[in-house]
Amino acid sequence: MPAILIAGTHSGVGKTTVAMALMAAFARRCVVAPFKVGPDYIDPSHHTAICGRASRNLDTFMMGEEGVRETFAKAASGADICVIEGAMGLYDGMGSGDTASAAHVARVLGLPVILVVDVKGVSRSAAAIVKGYCDFDKRINVAGVILNKVGSPRHGDMVRTAIRQELSVPVVGEIPKSSRIELPSRHLGLYMAHEGYRTDYVSELESLAEDHLDMTAILDIAQKTRDTGYAVAKGGGDGSGGVGDADDGDNNGDGGGSARHDITIGVARDPAFCFYYRDLIDSLKRDANLVFWSPLADDLPEADGFYFGGGYPELYAKELSARSKTGKEIRDAAADGVPIYGECGGMIYLCESLIDLDGNAYPMAGVLPAETAMTNRLQALGYTDATVSGNPVVSRGRIRGHEFHYSETDCAPDVRFAYRMNRGKGIRDGMDGMVEYATLGSYMHAPPNFDVSRFIESCRRHVR
Repeated sequence: MPAILIAGTHSGVGKTTVAMALMAAFARRCVVAPFKVGPDYIDPSHHTAICGRASRNLDTFMMGEEGVRETFAKAASGADICVIEGAMGLYDGMGSGDTASAAHVARVLGLPVILVVDVKGVSRSAAAIVKGYCDFDKRINVAGVILNKVGSPRHGDMVRTAIRQELSVPVVGEIPKSSRIELPSRHLGLYMAHEGYRTDYVSELESLAEDHLDMTAILDIAQKTRDTGYAVAKGGGDGSGGVGDADDGDNNGDGGGSARHDITIGVARDPAFCFYYRDLIDSLKRDANLVFWSPLADDLPEADGFYFGGGYPELYAKELSARSKTGKEIRDAAADGVPIYGECGGMIYLCESLIDLDGNAYPMAGVLPAETAMTNRLQALGYTDATVSGNPVVSRGRIRGHEFHYSETDCAPDVRFAYRMNRGKGIRDGMDGMVEYATLGSYMHAPPNFDVSRFIESCRRHVR
């Protein structure tokens, strides 16, 4: 399976733009399977919109090396080429090691790497930068270089010549600094693809690749992917081909359709709750019928359990608060013992109130005995690892994930927690995962390959 990993020397170097430009250009030619290294919901939403095929996350810390291999092999099925967007700099992982870095993923999957280098203000020094990345870890195949922010044809020629004189790695693209393409961003990163995604942006990305990247050379590099021993089937696919299926994360189109399982889980999905890993949704679909609904617009659907993912409830606090009927329906369901799982934004919504930056308090669903206040300062960012005690949603043992939020949550003194944090901040005093009734809410986002068996069994037990 031809595949390439687009990495950068550092964050902000332009690898996201380059990766999406390649996805757009290849998608005009063939079926592209997109991926993202690390715990990211936003970039994959753009990958999915561009490729018409669900983007999957590859994270060696949260998923383990075996989990990354399994996800890659499955999601690559039916595609003609895989394009993987890296994270941060090529070798940036946890602490001083390479765990969870783009390099780690490249090594585990045998992927050739194309390195994006910002050459603004440098000429021959760019060759030293590239040499350092090539020599730093000989297990990583840095197979090509793309120069970004090239000042002029003469500037590009100087950099290209310097690299050619010192190294055997080819330059496969030169992007002028005038070709910068940007998407609007906010406190948690770029806007999601569904928020006013411009169709002309895809055409701009495609033009960028066609005009400034050597697509033939890049395809040649992609064909040098090393065999890791995992079979990837050509044709047939994994059920993620097609725009509708990729967007819905649901083989039944709108989440309805004929029942195939004995339980139904309602998944909140709208602009306020939009952070979901496709692999996790697929895991739920294997054992439950899923119905997607909007807390911003819909009444609570008939279901045996509910999942509230992360997102931006703080941007829609007034609208969510105004839907008091829906909030009461959720409280009643929780009090009746219906299993409910909320992550970060979902947890915030399940609390009693949300206080915005101006001090305005908005009543939320009121299931969890806590209130959340938004802050101007980042409160937590990074990977998490927790020991799990008995609860209705997550199996006992250990769970790895990640946290990223600009809020603080004040809980009742007698609140029960299910997670003791071995790594990460959590909600309070190294604890996370508030439990009330059969509801669990945490700042921790579960990994893409989250074990949903405990949640599924709780839903079945409630039905019985």
